[in-house]
Amino acid sequence: MVGTEKQPNMSHALIVLILLLPMVPTFWAIVDVAHRDFGTLRKKGMWGVFIVLVPCLGGLVYLIFGRRHGTRATE
Repeated sequence: MVGTEKQPNMSHALIVLILLLPMVPTFWAIVDVAHRDFGTLRKKGMWGVFIVLVPCLGGLVYLIFGRRHGTRATE
């Protein structure tokens, strides 16, 4: 039974991609919240908690509605 190692299957890579793709808006939203100023720490924290507790959907909702409420933080 020499040389009977299993080769990685392309369908496994496709499945992983399909499962990780919906998380992209969530990660993007987390980074964006960290770099934006919402006026108060409470507003910023509420968006952060919402994004983390409602993955996928929370990130999309933030990117559509919440992003325009914050301003780009200046250094």
